[in-house]
Amino acid sequence: MDLNFNDFQKQDVKFDINELQKAYKEILKIKNFSGVEGVSNFGAISLTQIPGDPDSIKGNKSRGVFWTKPDQSGKEVVRDEKINENSYSEFIDEYKNTYFKEVYDTLSSKYKLGRVRILLKKPRSTLSWHRDPEPRLHIPIITNPGAIMVVDHVAKHMPADGSVWITNNTKYHNAFNGGEEDRIHLVACVLDYKFN
Repeated sequence: MDLNFNDFQKQDVKFDINELQKAYKEILKIKNFSGVEGVSNFGAISLTQIPGDPDSIKGNKSRGVFWTKPDQSGKEVVRDEKINENSYSEFIDEYKNTYFKEVYDTLSSKYKLGRVRILLKKPRSTLSWHRDPEPRLHIPIITNPGAIMVVDHVAKHMPADGSVWITNNTKYHNAFNGGEEDRIHLVACVLDYKFN
């Protein structure tokens, strides 16, 4: 099998990791992680919403549609609900005084973004093997050597150093946190990015 590291593309933009971690602590004073009912090891804090619609970031909308192969049959099934990523264009007022607003403004000038979220992966846990409708932009904020993303059977650790990555989430992938502290990434849906 050929290993394709092209599914992890480091971008030519970088942010201050100390400011990202400080902003993350500021956000936690305003809001805690919420997730999908019955899913204990995943959490999200949405930084964007549909303008004037705080319900657009609740419940299953924190996760969005994805496809998975849940059992040995290998048959693909769809989970959760389809989301119009284009409509998530309002940065949430409560967070406008954090460094994340500057990050959002910079990223929005370079990419067409959908939902922008801070995602939590609890220690010693994994996501399902799944695929998403579009690529994802990742900025690791807190990580450890055992926090790994796997895209199409290729594993990569993305360090928390302010770097920005775009991952090919349209292929089957997962992420796991083999460490003993939370893995925290800023994750945005990227609507106009093409992989070679």
